[in-house]
Amino acid sequence: MLGSPGGTVTPHGRRAVADGVVVIGAGVVGLTTAVCLAEHGVDVRVVSDREPAATTSAAAGAMWDPYLVRPAALVERWSSATLTELTALSEDEDSGIRLVEGTQESRVPRDLPVWAPLVGARACAPDELRPGFVTGWRYRAPVVDMPRYLAHLARRLKTAGGRLSRHHYGTLADALRERAPVLVNCSGAGARSLVPDPSLEPVRGQLVVVENPGVQEFFCDDTPDADTLTYIYPHAGTVVLGGTAEPGRGDTVPDDEAARGIIERCVAVEPRLAGARVLERRVGLRPKRPEIRFEEERLGATTVLHNYGHGGGGITLSWGCARETAERVRRLLGLTP
Repeated sequence: MLGSPGGTVTPHGRRAVADGVVVIGAGVVGLTTAVCLAEHGVDVRVVSDREPAATTSAAAGAMWDPYLVRPAALVERWSSATLTELTALSEDEDSGIRLVEGTQESRVPRDLPVWAPLVGARACAPDELRPGFVTGWRYRAPVVDMPRYLAHLARRLKTAGGRLSRHHYGTLADALRERAPVLVNCSGAGARSLVPDPSLEPVRGQLVVVENPGVQEFFCDDTPDADTLTYIYPHAGTVVLGGTAEPGRGDTVPDDEAARGIIERCVAVEPRLAGARVLERRVGLRPKRPEIRFEEERLGATTVLHNYGHGGGGITLSWGCARETAERVRRLLGLTP
């Protein structure tokens, strides 16, 4: 149990530290971080005011693709490590991850993105481009059914001896009452009020889930400074259509007009989607910040490790940042040289 003398033995056979670590946030960054800690013998508890299935991560598209996130050095390191992990996890059907081929295309000339070599992206031939698009690149990458994937992470956390609990912290001072030696702040958009951090801006995103009429390839409109987002992420029985990006808007009630616009844009790209039955509409708040906050802060007897501000790149950076977070936590606990 948390704080029990002498620690506990995890299902992996390692001895947990005597004083547990608290991770705030049950989205993909918080859960992945907790999994990394638990599987290395750390007594960890995830505390969130929402179940994983109700977080912004559950409302994500999602596929491996650095989006709305800086600094470049962290993005490059973390996205590469995460790509390797997600690719390996795609072999487990229960993970909700599939490797899917497709294209990103632009209505204006563009160079290949800097991450193109990681996924073997190549320039599209003219006959591969949709009408109205002048350039693009084709590659294969992990596409993630987020509700299934978050459930996979929660099961993995439980197997490793970690725990999930529901609670709302109004401020960091509230969280410090846990008296944990290390507190990992993966609160996402909630960090704006929790820390508080006024530099973090919620970016409202909406998507639509429809029955899959046979779409096998993903598509993403990568036109710079486009007024709207257009992406198509196929799963086995469904297709995720997106999307929106509305800075500063904090409500999460689905917008009927926005949903109709999403469907119209996606049908224009992929006519087979016309008339596909709508199964669900999802809304989440991307935690956009000028840069990811990844740093330690000493508050009384507790070290707070801030790990938030991943914008739209939470799934893309999740394993890379989680592993580095776990390494820092283990160092703070004296578990590594």
